[in-house]
Amino acid sequence: GRAARDVEALLAEAKLGGRVAFSVMDVASGAPLEGHGTRTGLPPASVTKAITAVYALDTLGPEYRFGTRLMTDGTVRDGVLRGDLVLAGGGDPTLDTDALADMAARLKNLGIHEVRGTFRVWAGALPFEREIDPAQPPHAGYNPALSGLSLNFNRVRFGWKRNGSDYTVTMDARSGRHRPEVRVARMALADRRSPVYTYRDGGSHDSWTVARGALGNGGARWLPVRKPAQYAGEVFAGFARAHGIVLTDPAPQRGRPGGTVLVTHRSAPLRDILRGMLKYSTNLTAEMVGMAATARRAGRPASLAGSAREMARWARRELGLAQARFVDHSGLGEEARLTPAATTAALVAAHGRLKPLLKEIPMRDGAGRIDRGHPLTVAAKTGTLYFVSALAGYITAPDGTELAFAIFTGDTERRGAIDPSRDGRPPGARGWNRRAKRLQQALIDRWGRVFGG
Repeated sequence: GRAARDVEALLAEAKLGGRVAFSVMDVASGAPLEGHGTRTGLPPASVTKAITAVYALDTLGPEYRFGTRLMTDGTVRDGVLRGDLVLAGGGDPTLDTDALADMAARLKNLGIHEVRGTFRVWAGALPFEREIDPAQPPHAGYNPALSGLSLNFNRVRFGWKRNGSDYTVTMDARSGRHRPEVRVARMALADRRSPVYTYRDGGSHDSWTVARGALGNGGARWLPVRKPAQYAGEVFAGFARAHGIVLTDPAPQRGRPGGTVLVTHRSAPLRDILRGMLKYSTNLTAEMVGMAATARRAGRPASLAGSAREMARWARRELGLAQARFVDHSGLGEEARLTPAATTAALVAAHGRLKPLLKEIPMRDGAGRIDRGHPLTVAAKTGTLYFVSALAGYITAPDGTELAFAIFTGDTERRGAIDPSRDGRPPGARGWNRRAKRLQQALIDRWGRVFGG
């Protein structure tokens, strides 16, 4: 086969600017094999989620299931619930509209047709955060609010269709089988070219405007929800009423609810949730499972940042992840820092738990096409922000040799010059990212040739 390319030649060819740092280790012995800037701290972006996955798995266990409950402090007689009905969130990041529809049907099947008390919603199992990272544009669907009750990844679907000289707009909470329209998020058309979206807190609802000139003939996009408890409450109440159950509009439940559990919806096992999180890089899932792990370990965290600090302490102690700095559990906040040496050591320590959850990263040829005949298998987590690209995981060579690696690239100066209020990708970011990914592939190919048996 071809000879392995020289590291310096690969770095020069990538023309990345900023900093490139990497480390590769033998999984069986833990011996470091090659590195460059191994103690340089760079933003890990979504590689953070790999650490979060191990944190949640270690703390809660692979079979753990989140529960969302309908509870009451009252009694049921002749189909009438005398007392309050509480929809109590249990931190399930995967709760969707179909699940709430199912819970309403199960309530009806208990013979309940009226709630005499107040319908309440409790989201206090986890701290409320208006957004994951304040530096993101207001309409970024990957940056929603967080709380102990989340619906549809705390996103609402905004749809629009040209209707003569105007538009018909919808805001709905769709999932697999249902698409109820909601009032907790509202959209108004504005006669302007830009900004495309504006957001303000409307008190009882999220108040959005969109630039009419940006809409074209029709389309849809997911927008973040900033009032997650009200969102879930409105959607559940709609299904309950459709079943003929009389109940009030949702009101907040202040303290942790007690009393009788009427209905419980259970999530899939944690290991399946984590596999989905790593495959689709879902920020909300990472934040909620990370905070749930902290709550189990150290009591309910006061904030997302506090939970991230707790995870960093755990990672230093349990995985040898020295100098770890986390500001969240998803990697969205750019202030996080990991070094390649510590990250690879942590990957070696977590190998048996983490590797089965990671998705396969295909190897590509020089033209960027997937190379199905490539001898190496790579299971890893990607991390991408504008002018930041990271990849960390495991390489398996044909002879069974396993390597752990971490590659961090970042041009923090170019990243710092970005205006977050501007919509769209900053100039130069796409080409930079493409070159960073090509470098990752070239380094992995090199390591396979040099260290893969």
